[in-house]
Amino acid sequence: MRLLAALATLLLVVGFATTALAHAALVSAEPASGSMLTTAPKAVELRFNEAVTPGAIRLIDGAGRARDDARVRASGETISIAIPPDLPQGTTVVSYRVISQDGHPIAGSVIFSIGTPTATQPDAMAERGLNALIWLARIGLYLGLFVGVGGVFFARWIAWSMTGTTVPSVALAIGLPSAVISLGVVGLDLLGLPLRALTTIAPWKVAFATSAGPAMLGAIATMLFAMMALRGLWYARVLAAVAFVGVGLSLAMTGHAATAPPEVLTRPAIFLHGLGVAFWIGALAPLVAVVSEPTAATLPVVNRFSRLAVPVVGMLALTGLVLAIVQLEKLSALVETRYGLILSIKLALVLTLLALAAINRFRLTPALASDHKTAPALKRSILCECAIALGILAVVAGWRFTPPPRTIVPETPLAIHIHTDKAMFQVLVSPGKAGVDDFVLQLMTGEAMPLAVKEATLTLSLPERGIEPIERAAELGPDGYWHVGKVELPFAGRWHMRIDALVTDFEKITLEDELEVAPP
Repeated sequence: MRLLAALATLLLVVGFATTALAHAALVSAEPASGSMLTTAPKAVELRFNEAVTPGAIRLIDGAGRARDDARVRASGETISIAIPPDLPQGTTVVSYRVISQDGHPIAGSVIFSIGTPTATQPDAMAERGLNALIWLARIGLYLGLFVGVGGVFFARWIAWSMTGTTVPSVALAIGLPSAVISLGVVGLDLLGLPLRALTTIAPWKVAFATSAGPAMLGAIATMLFAMMALRGLWYARVLAAVAFVGVGLSLAMTGHAATAPPEVLTRPAIFLHGLGVAFWIGALAPLVAVVSEPTAATLPVVNRFSRLAVPVVGMLALTGLVLAIVQLEKLSALVETRYGLILSIKLALVLTLLALAAINRFRLTPALASDHKTAPALKRSILCECAIALGILAVVAGWRFTPPPRTIVPETPLAIHIHTDKAMFQVLVSPGKAGVDDFVLQLMTGEAMPLAVKEATLTLSLPERGIEPIERAAELGPDGYWHVGKVELPFAGRWHMRIDALVTDFEKITLEDELEVAPP
């Protein structure tokens, strides 16, 4: 009983000792990636949309050498990297990996050149096998929580029998080490370390400092409760119920969905969604065993589950809809983002699962009451549900590698300001990278008053790469600005930009400047 009390205390502590978390995104960098500078900057500043913690920051100079003399300082949303004064000329790369408040790593690189560009490449921060291990460990964790804990709950509260608990027992045996491995690989990912560093203390220490630490402890405690509930103890049903609740708690502690604002809505939604998934998926394997050898108790068990499954499916649909609306923000994100594509695949699999469940509920289960010969057909249908459920778990585990659309920060347009006594031109370039860009020209007088012109022309050239002047006519938009859309800029570099504004048939104002186009 002391062990039971200790585990219960641990589960409650990690379940409620959480703070407001979100998912970070880089907002701006100074100097901007793709900049060409005459001298080395004193520091590189990275600004995010929320407070972040430095994980791994690496500096590679123009000679291709990894530097260990760059000092890193974090202050809220800003990470500042002090640049050594002896930085050689060439292309410098600052690779960063910072820890978001929801425990996920945010990685990227800022590239700028001092003098003549060189072929310096960003440093690889992790081995290829790490992502595969993270994905597999996540699937193993889901098996333990949903198949294992959910199966034990079904046995103790729905079937009132331990028939068919072999699969849940195996799932729990897989889930426990998967939870431990998940915690370790989170640390590796946050620090950008190779797999061999799993035997060191650093990845474990940093992982425990994030929201993933208490979440994994909660998952481990939950699965230990379920294992104890498999034994013939007088309080086994209580253990199964506590473990079942622990599934929702552990999922609601961390992750994209649980930490999305408003948390007063999303955390309860993910809690209830997790319970619904555990109830449904956990029941499948024991149900297969129950209907494999029909007895007098088979039909009551199937009927009890079938009656409870209807409101559970409704709860799953409602909470899933709430979470999808929060995460996607707009319907087009279903097909325009990786996160949305994963959700679309999941929805297709869930609809198939619902179709099979409907067949079981309204056709095969009633038929079982009058003829036990329909048991094999019901078994086959449930086995198909098991296969689809495993597919859903594998697909959902892919969310670990892609941020939800709500966290994607629109890229800030590149702004160029050209000012003379006669005129002032403000140019916005989106996205300001090599490829296809859109230009917005705001034409004003020298006193910052709107400049009325008859036509405007944009001319771009990149002499160092042999790109001759590209001339495009601008169109006046309803917003009062001149627009040039879909301009092909094939190379990064310092482009020469000229804007010709025809004021009258006899007067034309021409302003010129340099445009720094970043790599794609």
